[in-house]
Formats: sequence, C-alpha cells, structure tokens
Amino acid sequence: MTAPEYSLRDGNRIPAIGLGTYGLNEEAGVEAIVSGIADGYRLIDTAYNYGNEEVVGEAIRRCGVDRSDLVITTKLPGRHHGFDETLASLDESRHRLGLDWVDLYLIHWPNPRIDKYVDSWRAMIRLREKGLVRSIGVSNFTAEMLERLERETSVVPVVNQVELHPYFPQEELRAYHDEHEIRTESWSPLAKRTELLKEPVVTAIAAEHGVSPAQVVLRWHVELESVPIPKSAHAERRRENFDVFSFSLSGDEVEAISALSRGRLSGGDPDSHEEF
Repeated sequence: MTAPEYSLRDGNRIPAIGLGTYGLNEEAGVEAIVSGIADGYRLIDTAYNYGNEEVVGEAIRRCGVDRSDLVITTKLPGRHHGFDETLASLDESRHRLGLDWVDLYLIHWPNPRIDKYVDSWRAMIRLREKGLVRSIGVSNFTAEMLERLERETSVVPVVNQVELHPYFPQEELRAYHDEHEIRTESWSPLAKRTELLKEPVVTAIAAEHGVSPAQVVLRWHVELESVPIPKSAHAERRRENFDVFSFSLSGDEVEAISALSRGRLSGGDPDSHEEF
C-alpha cells in the first residue's frame, strides 16, 4: 500500500504523508528508512543540516523501489544562502545522496537578517530549469516572505514546510497557501515532547475510531490536506503512523482537535530564528 497523492501547481505530485529522517543515522538509519519504504512511504524528507544525506542515499539504493516512484526532499542550509552558493550546495547534496536529481528542494529557513533568500530562490529556479531538481519550495516562510518571492521572481513555491500541529494549526498561513496553490507540509506534526497525545479530546476520538492518538493527529493533518512528515526510529510506530487512510474524522472532530491551539513549541519564529 502507498499513500494517496496531491498534484502540485508545477504538475508534479507529492504523497499525502512523508517519512522524516532527522536523527536517522548510520546503519540503523539506513535500515529504518528501507523499512519505511517497504511499509509504503514514498516521500522521504532529509536536509543538508541533518547530516544524513548519505544514509538516505544508501537506503534508496537498497530499498528495491524504482527511483522514479520515490519523492526525495532535501533542504538548503542557511550558511549556503546566495545564488552561487545554492548551486554549489545542491551539487554537494546530490553527490551525498547519489542522485541525478532531487524531487523537492527547499530553502530550510529564510534567515531574513542575512537577506539572501531571494538570491537562493533565483538559483533554485535555475536548478529546476536544468532538471537537477523537479520541484522547488521553501520551509518556515511567512506569507510576506512568500509574497516577496513572487513579486521579485514571478515564481511561487509549490510547497512551504512549516511547524504545524494541533497546538499550532496555522489557520491564516494555510488559507494563504490554499489561495496561492502552495501545498502545506507539516514538520513536528505530533508536537514532539509535549502532552498532545494524552489530550482528552485526542484520546477520546482515538477510542471512538479504534486507533491510536498519533493516528488521530496524523489523520487530522490529512483532513486539513497538509502533508505530515512524522519521524520514528521504531518500525511498529512508523507502520502505525502510515496507517491513517482507512478512517476519517468528522468536521466536528477536526474542529475539536484544532481548538487545542496555543502556539509554537519553541522559538521557531521565521522572522527572528536563524539557522545556518
């Protein structure tokens, strides 16, 4: 079984759930990713700054699934912002991944104080034109930053991967995405290191559907048509996280979960956070 897919505004497609790989390293990481692909994951999410592109690449070589059936994402680090720097960084990422092309290339953080993300975006447009990446997008961008990219380059990102979970539903940003045909991806979809999965509303809905609290939260993302990117080093949990397409939530249940809103997990405000 594989996940349903969404069409992106550039004509490419993206699975409705992805496998996060942050912290999946060395041989154990390779085995975890291979196992995840065997369970049905086709969207694999890594980043230059995760330090595991070689691990992801080895998993791709071992997995036995045709390369064209996988959607591999990596991300540009802040220290490589700039036109020429972005071109060189993608070459490094492709070399470590062992891939001729990357399916989705994202600017990891905007780092607005440095103010080079538009230069990087122009380089990513060039990379797409050369066929080295299939789709280009961003991560942790605000609506204002997205507007600037469109204003200065006339090219809109197809994806914005942002912090999104029931404690931080991002209603306004998601509405902006929908208006501009930008697919929302959710990092930290289960609000790691919080009590989210013990919230009474979540556990009650889980009991009603005969599923786990994590499955309820991931299905909430699916109902919002956002693409969650859960990560787990545990095989049983990865399989459980993927198994969210055999049930659905009512509108009232989605609203009840969204009502848990209380803000970001930590200091990841794109207007001030810097990551290099």
